[in-house]
Amino acid sequence: MASNEIQQVKMRFGIIGNCEELNRAIDIAIQVAPTDLSVLITGESGVGKESFPKIIHQYSSRKHGQYIAVNCGAIPEGTIDSELFGHEKGAFTGAISERKGYFDEANGGTIFLDEVGELPLPTQARLLRVLESGEFIKVGSSKVEKTDVRIVAATNVNLPQAISEGRFREDLFYRLSTVPVRIPPLRDRGDDVLLLFRKFAGDFAQRYRMPGIRLTADAQQMLKTYKWPGNVRQLKNITEQISIIETNRDIDSSILSKYLPEDTTASSFPILLTDKSEGKTFGSEREILYQVLWDMKRDIADLKDTIRGMMQERQEAHKDMMHHDTPQEYRPAVKEVINADPQTLTHLHVHDAVEKHRNDDIEEPEYLETTSLSLNDLEKEGIRKALEKHHGRRKAAAKELNISERTLYRKIKEYGIET
Repeated sequence: MASNEIQQVKMRFGIIGNCEELNRAIDIAIQVAPTDLSVLITGESGVGKESFPKIIHQYSSRKHGQYIAVNCGAIPEGTIDSELFGHEKGAFTGAISERKGYFDEANGGTIFLDEVGELPLPTQARLLRVLESGEFIKVGSSKVEKTDVRIVAATNVNLPQAISEGRFREDLFYRLSTVPVRIPPLRDRGDDVLLLFRKFAGDFAQRYRMPGIRLTADAQQMLKTYKWPGNVRQLKNITEQISIIETNRDIDSSILSKYLPEDTTASSFPILLTDKSEGKTFGSEREILYQVLWDMKRDIADLKDTIRGMMQERQEAHKDMMHHDTPQEYRPAVKEVINADPQTLTHLHVHDAVEKHRNDDIEEPEYLETTSLSLNDLEKEGIRKALEKHHGRRKAAAKELNISERTLYRKIKEYGIET
């Protein structure tokens, strides 16, 4: 395709950059648009995958039909079938009326399934049927219905790996990826990062009615060599922060470095990576939390054994004193810890854990109380750190924690975490 036509597409859809791989992705999108082939768009979170389904739709014969974008990772698992395929009245609690699904609404148009890798396996089977025959069944119905939709899907999940782990259907993968389109990460786009920075800086200067910021030569080099784990979304976020906060509008590397998060491949908990870790390495904070819980469980078990042994020794000593008629008061310092669930790790009030001594002359002993973090506290702190690390971007935080974005939404609501 002629370069001037690609430039026209960029201007129409707000795509900035001249790297060869980006131009190639745009070229493929335009060429495949007139067909009805399924397209799978892949790329890291924040690279701008959402622009390409719009290109495909607008350059297709379906451009006058409905275009519906669905974030599969943001819909709860229990309702996603109803959202996609609709439901009958009374199909489940709360289904007070019949409802059309997205596949019904988009009939004759295009449906964009973002984060398709987050779909539950039963929903994947339903989607496969739509791809193969255009047929679907509403939740709570037995009637087969037809739809004529063009499906464009996108994901930042490694689908071949998800297939090997049993989390994604192989047949669905091949149906979706009839034409694959890969969007390059920002770190591989060379000078595009400077073009994007200037565009964002100009936009924010206009929005906030202030002079635009400019990068010195050393800051430009720093910008180009940074890894950009959050890609274009992260660059835009940082540009906005600098535009608002910095009074000096000439940004050098020392100023810029304050806004670029350091490499977080090393653990945030270096004390855990000592000899006790037995040489293990941790891929995420989530794995570290699990290791912490496992170590706590082992420590609790050791504590129980130790206190149980102490109690036995004291009981034996008391029996010996009673046998020799030695009138001596016996006051154990601690009691046995029982029913300590290491997974809850709540405050352990162990004063009720020991049988009451039968000798009326023995006073009720003091108790040992152990305070520790709960599993919920650890999980909440891990989620909070991940969100803080990724500047509130839930999709990136979910990827860091190795959980689905849908699960992260639920946890944020459950713990009342502010984002």
